[in-house]
Amino acid sequence: MESQSAEHRGMFLEEEVRQIKETVQYLKDRQDILDCIVRESRGRDRHDAELTASCYWPEGMDEHGPVPFPLADYPEIANRGHAAAFASNQHNICNHSCEINGDTAVSESYVVGGLLSKDGATCKLAAGRYIDHLERRNGEWRILWRRSTVEMVVEGDATWLQSDPVKGFIKGTRDRSDVSYQRPVRIGEETARW
Repeated sequence: MESQSAEHRGMFLEEEVRQIKETVQYLKDRQDILDCIVRESRGRDRHDAELTASCYWPEGMDEHGPVPFPLADYPEIANRGHAAAFASNQHNICNHSCEINGDTAVSESYVVGGLLSKDGATCKLAAGRYIDHLERRNGEWRILWRRSTVEMVVEGDATWLQSDPVKGFIKGTRDRSDVSYQRPVRIGEETARW
C-alpha cells in the first residue's frame, strides 16, 4: 500500500512538473514574440535599419500600404518614408494577442503611431494593427510576414512642443545618438533637447 501511494505521488509530481514546464515555455514564447515586435518598432523609430532587420527572417516581408516589401528593402524604405514626411515618429504597441503552435505563431498587436509634421505644427495619432506570422528557429522568434492596418487617425496642434514648459526636455533622435543607446544611463549627459 505504501509503495502504491509513493508511486502515485511520483506520477502526480511528474505530471505537475510537465505542466509547469509547458506553462513556462508558453510564457517565454509569448514574451519573446512581444519583445521582437517592440524591438522592431524601436528600430523604426530610431531609424536603426540593422535593429529593424534583426526582427525579421531573411525571406521576411512587411506589407505597409499597397505593396509588400522584402526584408532586404523594408528597413531603409520605412526610414526614408518617415524622414520625408515627418519630423519624428513613435510607434506604441498596445493590446497584444498571440496564438502559438509549436515553432510558428500568429500575433495581433494594436499600434498607435505618433507622427509629428515636418514643421512641428501638427501631430497625427494613427491607430492600426500588426498581424504577424512568426517562426522560431534555433530558439529565436522573428517575423516572417507582417500585414499592417490603419483604422483611424486624429490630428492636432503640436505647437506645445515649442512652449516654455517643454524647453529643456530630452528630445528623441532618429539615430544611435538617441539617449536610449547611451550606456550606462547617466543623469545630465549631453543629448538633444527641445
